[in-house]
Amino acid sequence: MELYTPVLVLALIAAAFAVGSVIMSAFVGPSRYNRARLDSYECGIEPTPQPVGGGRFPVKYYITAMLFIVFDIEIIFLYPWAVQFDSLKLFGLVEMVIFIATVFVAYAYVWRRGGLEWD
Repeated sequence: MELYTPVLVLALIAAAFAVGSVIMSAFVGPSRYNRARLDSYECGIEPTPQPVGGGRFPVKYYITAMLFIVFDIEIIFLYPWAVQFDSLKLFGLVEMVIFIATVFVAYAYVWRRGGLEWD
């Protein structure tokens, strides 16, 4: 149990800070609300009228987000390989060339289909 004491103390301090911050914000923060404060922040641009059910985002927005996540995760796999490059020898090099080739094929496919264009 002695080994976990510092971890528990740190967890208690973090929890106390989180709860204390929320409680203090209720006391210290302003309590007067006006129309401008309750409006959503639009960077000075007047918001366009939306249908009752909410507006639709273009599908291209979601495709771009998914592409970002996919390529981000694929690049993360390069870090462990770079750290262990010396011990993996030729096998590791061949496997990483195959992996990068598949990433490149996916990238070329997306590029050819116009998934990277913002028009």
